[in-house]
Amino acid sequence: MKARLFTDGGARGNPGPAAFGYVLEAEDGTVLAAHGEAIGVATNNVAEYSALVAGLERAAELQVGEVEVVSDSELLVKQMTGEYRVKNEALRELSLEAARLARRVGSVRYTAVRREHNKLADQLVNEALDAAELG
Repeated sequence: MKARLFTDGGARGNPGPAAFGYVLEAEDGTVLAAHGEAIGVATNNVAEYSALVAGLERAAELQVGEVEVVSDSELLVKQMTGEYRVKNEALRELSLEAARLARRVGSVRYTAVRREHNKLADQLVNEALDAAELG
């Protein structure tokens, strides 16, 4: 099965209260899984990677064999494709976990998009942040 994984992460303040969101869609646009979660205080980049790890984990659980990861984080895309080195220790651990999960999935490719092409994942991030603020 092929799917697209839309991921997003955000922090209000950097670092600050952070959350991630992902949407896993089948080729026909059917939503297979969607999740948003607050992760406490973290940086924007840690939130972006947390979305990737959680989404790839779900794709592996659902036995998706081919995934196109769609992210508005150019840093994440360039690091996961090997164009940029991962220097930050927290990001290195998350990138290694994402790479391990990608091998479980099988075929994973990465596409960087502008934020407006990643609306649902972005909405899940903001809903999780809003809910966390309300406590």
